[in-house]
Amino acid sequence: MGKLYYGADTEAVVIPDRLLSHIKVVAATKLRRNESFTFSWVHAPGEPVGRSTLWLQPSIPMRFVFDSVEPEQLDPATLRTLADQAASSAGMHVDLTKDDFGIQKGATERKLASVA
Repeated sequence: MGKLYYGADTEAVVIPDRLLSHIKVVAATKLRRNESFTFSWVHAPGEPVGRSTLWLQPSIPMRFVFDSVEPEQLDPATLRTLADQAASSAGMHVDLTKDDFGIQKGATERKLASVA
């Protein structure tokens, strides 16, 4: 399990390495462009029931800590979905209680296909 530290908070958000790798890429891309956004998650089993949201913006430091030594293989569809979420007014969101983390891969492609 990976850990996301944000700002001066010493309590980390615990997220599976593979998912955290995708979040890291999307966050770094957005923040490098000086684009702020929200990141929300449904708490994982074993944590208090509920959800949390962070306002991510370039001037607040972030640190990603991974259990795995080797980088995770990134899935382009997951990256695209998370990037699309981050660009929306709802922000990027994941559900740590679900096997697929609540990420509806291909949603953008389905929307585009239904318009055509």
